[in-house]
Amino acid sequence: MPENSEFKLGGINHLALVSSDMARTVDFYTNVLGMPLIKTLEIPGGAQHFFFDCGNNTSVAFFWFPEAPAAQPGISGAGNLPGSGSLISAHGSMNHLAFDVSPEHFDEYVDKLKAKGVAVSIVLNHDDSESTIARELHPGVFVRSVYFHDPDGVVLEFAAWTRSFGPEDVLVAPADAQGRRMAAAARA
Repeated sequence: MPENSEFKLGGINHLALVSSDMARTVDFYTNVLGMPLIKTLEIPGGAQHFFFDCGNNTSVAFFWFPEAPAAQPGISGAGNLPGSGSLISAHGSMNHLAFDVSPEHFDEYVDKLKAKGVAVSIVLNHDDSESTIARELHPGVFVRSVYFHDPDGVVLEFAAWTRSFGPEDVLVAPADAQGRRMAAAARA
């Protein structure tokens, strides 16, 4: 993997989301996904901030604000699971949160989610084809994904990398706000 020459980052510390019901959030993330609740805070004004361990010294955190507005699917986050509708969400929104799982346990974990009553998407094998999705697992598949919602409609993903990346994986030029392709993507 390329090195960051500007800052020595250790990965993601935590991602902070907003819950509509902290008790329901704690139940889902601890009892369904098995993430230990590692820190809880009462915030002045009656709000709460809770942290769940999601492995490798990273956390998923949630705020609960008594006066927070309701979610707006398709604006504040993706309105559908990949493979079942539009993935679009607004600029500056969080589209989905992907948890890294091993390829060896991927299928087992999909079955475990289903057994826990979680509605999941079809398994998507992402590759470099025009559709970016392969029907079958093959050597060009770089990640396997399954998507599901948390109780507030946040789109979550279990993602299993299936191969390493190289310079040949950074060939698409970025688009500007009008869809024009800029200079070739930077290579590490």
